Amino acid sequence: MSFVLRRLLASIPVVIGVTIIAFLLIHLVPGDPAQAMLFGSNASPEQIGELRNQLGLTQPLWQQYLSFLGELLHGNLGTSYVTHNSVAHELVSRTPSTLALTGTAMAVAVVIGIPLGLVAGIRPNSALDNVARFVSFMGVAVPYFFLALLLVLAFAFHLNWLPAIDNGTPAGLVLPAISLGWGYAAILTRLIRGRVIDEYRSDYVKSARARGCSELRVLLAHVFRNSSIPAVTMIGLQFGNILTGAAITEVIFGRAGVGSFLAASITTKNIPVVQGAIVLVGLSYILINLVVDLVVRTIDPRTQLATASA
Repeated sequence: MSFVLRRLLASIPVVIGVTIIAFLLIHLVPGDPAQAMLFGSNASPEQIGELRNQLGLTQPLWQQYLSFLGELLHGNLGTSYVTHNSVAHELVSRTPSTLALTGTAMAVAVVIGIPLGLVAGIRPNSALDNVARFVSFMGVAVPYFFLALLLVLAFAFHLNWLPAIDNGTPAGLVLPAISLGWGYAAILTRLIRGRVIDEYRSDYVKSARARGCSELRVLLAHVFRNSSIPAVTMIGLQFGNILTGAAITEVIFGRAGVGSFLAASITTKNIPVVQGAIVLVGLSYILINLVVDLVVRTIDPRTQLATASA
């Protein structure tokens, strides 16, 4: 419990930094939110100025930031300039779609990456290892947004097996999840393969074999257990990256998630939504890192001893 409290306290400066970045980035984007909101209505400069005053855009930046931070401390992310709904409601309503995409994409990465990495590490330089390395190379070399277009072209247009645009069914989740998770599967494959090869060369594995342990026990109790520690850390960190990568994937496949909503809000300079979405992603990073640390402490008791001695 004390470990969790220390981590949460240490996260406070990070959260403050995220709010500053969220506030400054959207204000650096060219364009006037008032003009964007009144676009097409032949609004006069006086009407635009009045709207800017109503939105608080005429205040100095430092005062706007303090107002934003004060509302954030009270759990209020503001009101969308476009829909006039609560930003928190807008984000929460779209969060399940994004979580479904990111969770399925990470599942794809784990299901493909861990078995391939184990097979390649157990039998290095074999035919299976060559296949795993080729799959890993292609996953790293091909950007996920380009892979998404290839998958749509192959499975939606030519084969007509899966929908090209999200239709709210599990089938509509297959192509986005594969395109987003494939690259992370490649990274996981390379990591697991390298760790397994190193573990098999270690002294404790040689000692376990000398004691008569079966190869299956050596693999599961020793090699895989120690290889999974950096893998768990990488999975947690890449899960945060998948959250950011989901934005482009949601736009390509027409998914109504937080990422596509954020992209549309940047275009219209919907300041409260952009700020709220960035803060939400930042908090997700912090929470994911905390969960990863707790999982690693459970898998590897040595980290608990290191923390206690510190």
